[in-house]
Amino acid sequence: MKTLTTKLFATVGLGTALLLGGCEMPQPESTQWGYRGTGMEGLYNPDRLQDIADNNIAPASLPAVPAVGPKANEVYENVQVLGDLSLGEFTRLMAAITEWVSPEEGCNYCHVPGESLASDTLYTKKVARVMIQMTQNANENWDAHVGGAGVTCYTCHRGKNVPEYVWNINPGHQVATGMKNQMQNVASVAAGLSSLPVDPYTPFLLDDRNGRYAGDTALRDEGGVSLKEAEWGYSLMMHFSNALGVNCTYCHNSRAFASWDESSSARVRAWHGIQMVREMNNEYVDPTTQWLPPHRLGVLGDAQKVNCETCHQGAYQPLLGANMIKDYPNLATLAKAEEPMDMPAANDAMSDDDGAMEGESMNDMGAGAGQ
Repeated sequence: MKTLTTKLFATVGLGTALLLGGCEMPQPESTQWGYRGTGMEGLYNPDRLQDIADNNIAPASLPAVPAVGPKANEVYENVQVLGDLSLGEFTRLMAAITEWVSPEEGCNYCHVPGESLASDTLYTKKVARVMIQMTQNANENWDAHVGGAGVTCYTCHRGKNVPEYVWNINPGHQVATGMKNQMQNVASVAAGLSSLPVDPYTPFLLDDRNGRYAGDTALRDEGGVSLKEAEWGYSLMMHFSNALGVNCTYCHNSRAFASWDESSSARVRAWHGIQMVREMNNEYVDPTTQWLPPHRLGVLGDAQKVNCETCHQGAYQPLLGANMIKDYPNLATLAKAEEPMDMPAANDAMSDDDGAMEGESMNDMGAGAGQ
């Protein structure tokens, strides 16, 4: 009996050891991305590297077509954007956008079957025009952030009507009667499940809070900011880290966090990224709110907006730095609308389909004419 008991405990002990051993993280790998001797290194779990690679494969481009022949706006009606493209270029781009945004719905994502392609019945088509311009603006005017690779609709959508990572203004959590909602100390994925403020997006990626909190004196005196303000900044940094799959030293020298001279170039690119995303949300995304059906709006009635994770999706560069714009130069420069794009009233015909929401519409561009 004693021998049996001993064997039983030995078996259980071995099984437990094997089970716990399987939970152990593999030896991390590191990459130096800053000055030598400063600890500016990135640590990676080698077991996850293949998943990151598999999730960031750029789609094959459609065969190029010559820029000859009649213009799209000479053949189709109501082409308010991209009308200066040749008919071949226009058709190619619409086909690509369909694959990027609505591979299952096809052209019907933006066009009603049986109606004229020039019709603006679906909100998805109207939003698409704005999102095309937003993409072109990013490529033309924000080279400091997207330069070298550029962005297309696929960068965010990845074959989905609505990009996987979008956000609405956080209305705050419920608190006991008489207590003030501090927007803090509640588990929030946006803040890395920390006790930091739960909504780092609204202050920095919609409003114009600058996020600079380092003082230049040993003790806080006139000026400066509160600890609460500083925690908002830390919350945004948690978002950066999660969105790009990096740690603090991707941008900062941990021995001199505030020093730009001792930071990596990624910090400058990130600064421009904040300004770019803020412009996207205010100038392109929010104005589409009046076109969106209720199920595409947040609790406070706002459109779903973009943040760093919308494009990066866990990679230090979207799609690991693949050049997205070289095969689609029509999205590289901002095209002026052929005519003013009047904002229809909120009760204009809107589809109930699973079409694009504001954030989804980021590249909501459906296929077909009348774009």
